Amino acid sequence: MPELPEVEALKDFLADHLVGREVVRVLPVAISVLKTYDPPVTAFEGREVTAVHRHGKFLDIEADGLHFVTHLARAGWLHWKDTLPDGPARRPTTTPHRRAARDPFLLRPGKGPLALRVVLETGEGFDLTEAGTQKRLAVYVVRDPAQIPGVARLGPDPLADDFDEVRFAELLKGERRQLKGALRDQSLIAGVGNAYSDEILHAAKMSPFKLASSLRPEETRRLYEALRSTLTEAVERSRGLAAGRLKAEKKSGLRVHGRAGEPCPVCGDTIREVSFSDSALQYCPTCQTGGKPLADRRMSRLLK
Repeated sequence: MPELPEVEALKDFLADHLVGREVVRVLPVAISVLKTYDPPVTAFEGREVTAVHRHGKFLDIEADGLHFVTHLARAGWLHWKDTLPDGPARRPTTTPHRRAARDPFLLRPGKGPLALRVVLETGEGFDLTEAGTQKRLAVYVVRDPAQIPGVARLGPDPLADDFDEVRFAELLKGERRQLKGALRDQSLIAGVGNAYSDEILHAAKMSPFKLASSLRPEETRRLYEALRSTLTEAVERSRGLAAGRLKAEKKSGLRVHGRAGEPCPVCGDTIREVSFSDSALQYCPTCQTGGKPLADRRMSRLLK
């Protein structure tokens, strides 16, 4: 799932490529991607893009008083096209007809990943795609981003200038959840997901299962510094990259997330994993849990 650093980089990329240009077509291919209907998505057509914003993991393209907001969810992505094909957008199909053989974008509707296309007056634009069967990619056209429930409930942005250690400590005070869950809660802190919560906890040398309310002041400071530095460094690595290179950059910069079985880059211990029904976390026992592996109840059940 794209998280704060990748969405921030996409925001900067789109600001460079969209601001000052007119949107001529918005072409939904998967109707399920549209989460709002008033104003209709076509109301965005004929407007000049004035700014691009980020709200947590939400991308917000503003054009003459309307906001085209998207959340890429777990398997969604944005693909920039310097030249878009003429004709209507169609999902790919495994059985192309003769016209499709001449133009891969002019295909009969099928079950491919293409969800929506945005076309500029210059012929440039972008596609929103989503892999897999769990269709969670979302697009909203609203007059105010606060009309979107997911945006309205967002907590503070961890890279905002006013997000200091005092504010962070206040957020964690009385928080009875484990650190992993607290960091991923978008209503507590906006923009951190499964991957960067693993990276932050590794940098802070803390167990993902440690209760947030149990942190001592010096531990709160260490976690705050890890949060800010991990996200800032990831943003800097992604800054200036084209949209198509952001996924590879994210993966190459991760130290523990997605690297179960590999040596920890800090101490050399083997990175371990705890699996859940729809996700998994990775950690280093030596760096984070005093050398003790965390219980993986899901794997234990499978081995019985």
